[in-house]
Amino acid sequence: MRVIVRVTEKITSEAHIEIPNGLSEAGIRQHIVDRYNSGEMLTDMNIFQVDFESISAQVVKQTGESL
Repeated sequence: MRVIVRVTEKITSEAHIEIPNGLSEAGIRQHIVDRYNSGEMLTDMNIFQVDFESISAQVVKQTGESL
């Protein structure tokens, strides 16, 4: 018997990064977005928390197999 199991989790990651002094709030946001979009921040991301959301299973009937 083959069963497909699907687990849904919410993963929260965090990174500790240096922000240049003197930026406005909008400048800080843009700096963070730019680092994230460039992929540069991804190397600094660590899994902080994983929350289980759901689990489901689907039985797959194979040829010649009865359930």
